[in-house]
Amino acid sequence: MLVHICCAVDSHYFLQKLREDYPDERLIGFFYDPNIHPYSEYRLRLLEVERSCRRLGIELIEGPYDVEAWLDAVRGLENEPEKGRRCAVCFDRRFEVSAAKAAELGESAFTSTLLTSPKKSLPQLRKEGERLGEKYGVKFHAPDYRKASGTQEQNRLAKEAKLYRQDYCGCLYGLKIQREEQAKLTDELMVPLSGQVQPESIEERLALYERRLEFEAQGRDYRIVKERFLNWRLEWGLLRVGKAPVPAHILPYSTLKRNFTRGRIEEKIDSLAWLNRDEVKFTTLKEYNRQTGRNYSSVIALIFNPPPFFEEVTFRKSLLPSPYDLSTLLVVETLPERKIELSMKAHCFEDVRERTILIN
Repeated sequence: MLVHICCAVDSHYFLQKLREDYPDERLIGFFYDPNIHPYSEYRLRLLEVERSCRRLGIELIEGPYDVEAWLDAVRGLENEPEKGRRCAVCFDRRFEVSAAKAAELGESAFTSTLLTSPKKSLPQLRKEGERLGEKYGVKFHAPDYRKASGTQEQNRLAKEAKLYRQDYCGCLYGLKIQREEQAKLTDELMVPLSGQVQPESIEERLALYERRLEFEAQGRDYRIVKERFLNWRLEWGLLRVGKAPVPAHILPYSTLKRNFTRGRIEEKIDSLAWLNRDEVKFTTLKEYNRQTGRNYSSVIALIFNPPPFFEEVTFRKSLLPSPYDLSTLLVVETLPERKIELSMKAHCFEDVRERTILIN
């Protein structure tokens, strides 16, 4: 039986139940989910499915990440709610590819771990699976493993196995709607041009779960714990000096109340200069290199290849030692002598991130 897999939280429980109910079936996992965005989230969910299948001794096949075809399929349905028409098209596509793969492999049946998701419509899934199974000549099995406290057991097993627990279905449109309802920033889709890994970004999570695999390979005991912290994201920023754009590197936790300010430098003390309004501060690339031990040739080079995020936070603290200071702090090659205009949009927000603690 080919088993379409959407995520490890669902599949870890679902595969074990299938083994109990279909002991004579050879199970083959099939990870086909071009609906998952961004790609780093796709890689993270695949990483967890691979780990789960290894633990259960299940063969796993990765399907194509044909995201462009998926986007074309749901075009015009971007604003549909969860369980709406976009979801139906998404199920159709993944079920059709899964049914075709089952037929290609000579399997007599297929199913999907989507059946265990409490956010999905079971009748809707059954209807589409049966229709596509008939089209490709393979039987669609649709067991209801949610009943009899199945969802609670699924969550227990996921926690026991220390599985990554995503908090959105994977679809960027569903994510956008969900974050709007929560009045939260859709920071999962924000990646700086520099490629710097941001705190509580999907890229940071992926690195954490890859390290977790290394710990397990080394036989080291660990825990994954959560911490509440102040997060930050920069959307955009532009510095003009005498109306001309000037390269400037905006350091983490810089905020500006109205997204725009103008003025002149009124004070210089040691390596720090103050604008005469809105708590904006400047330092030089020379000072940045001196304190960080780096050797950037220009601010442009720094902008597109910055050091790790928390190294920059340490530099910021060396100049602005108060842990509560959210002033804008910019790195420039020379301190501006003419009138300054700064446009910037940044967000500081309460967030939760995971980290690993080694026990031995």
